[in-house]
Amino acid sequence: MNLEYRGRILDESLDSDMAFLDELRADPHVEFVDTRAEQRRGLTELTPPPTDDLLAEDSRWVYYSWRRTCVGILGPKSFRRLRLDRNRNKITTEEQDHFGTLTIGVIGLSVGHAIAHTLALEGLCGELRLADFDEIELSNLNRIPGTLLDLGVNKAVVVARRIAELDPYLSVIVDQRGITRESIDEFSDGLDIMIEECDSLDIKVLARDAASARGIPILMETSDRGLLDVERYDLDPTLPYFNGLLGTDFDFASFADMSPEDKVPHVFRILPPSQLSDRMVSSMLEVGKTVSTWPQLGGDVALGGASVAAAVRRIGRGEPLPSGRTSIDLSAALDAIDSGTGDESRPLPGMRER
Repeated sequence: MNLEYRGRILDESLDSDMAFLDELRADPHVEFVDTRAEQRRGLTELTPPPTDDLLAEDSRWVYYSWRRTCVGILGPKSFRRLRLDRNRNKITTEEQDHFGTLTIGVIGLSVGHAIAHTLALEGLCGELRLADFDEIELSNLNRIPGTLLDLGVNKAVVVARRIAELDPYLSVIVDQRGITRESIDEFSDGLDIMIEECDSLDIKVLARDAASARGIPILMETSDRGLLDVERYDLDPTLPYFNGLLGTDFDFASFADMSPEDKVPHVFRILPPSQLSDRMVSSMLEVGKTVSTWPQLGGDVALGGASVAAAVRRIGRGEPLPSGRTSIDLSAALDAIDSGTGDESRPLPGMRER
């Protein structure tokens, strides 16, 4: 087990785990946190009451090596039942069980951090695969909810630790190489949904090669004007990459030999300035002059986590979600606020009267 980013789950009924717990208790630098009594009380107060097998389930300890802390928790089934209880019935029990069977991969853990954490929060998967080669820098902390203690730590490891402290039973696999031609097959095999949030056009194409070959839907959130791309390779493996924005006969292999400058026109074909905010377009024109790279705001990244989670719920439920692009533009929504007519019964902008 990789203790760099996973909690070590310990069962007191196993001799080997008890021996390790004794070692931890003997270490004055290890803290023990035990709220199992409160957790059990919360479990018994649920409506409807939990079944006898949940009430009888043995508790566990989980050791977080990076915190040198051991925490008492409910067993896996009772833990999940209590932790996700407030999802009902925006997510039904049956749907929650199904989401727990999904395997989702996230490529790029800057914007992807918020997405991966939101998926874990809502219990929308049973396994998360995270890939990023980069490490946290101070300039990342405007949008990645890490801390100064995370500086120099791999981005995927940081979010994996955060998820482990939320739900140690959720399987999280980290590839600190990022996505490469050597790693893409292992990363993609068995995925139900791929979320692509990387910067490199070459890797974006590599991800779509893998997804189209395996029939995996791709979601991509742009963190500007709430742009969300849906590519349903599960419904149509022949779907043109990037929903055809580069044309149906574009030679994607040519990206490998292009300079960064030569790739810029193609970036603007995927992200037309007409679909971006004025401030984003202005900033992109200043990259390398007055700004080092394009801007990303923490609030926009957080919105991306919410919109991707909503799309995952639709795919997981089998609800309609076609390939294409949509915009969840908060600025436009705020511009549409009614200045006050006194008619509180009027529907909100964009909402139909029922």
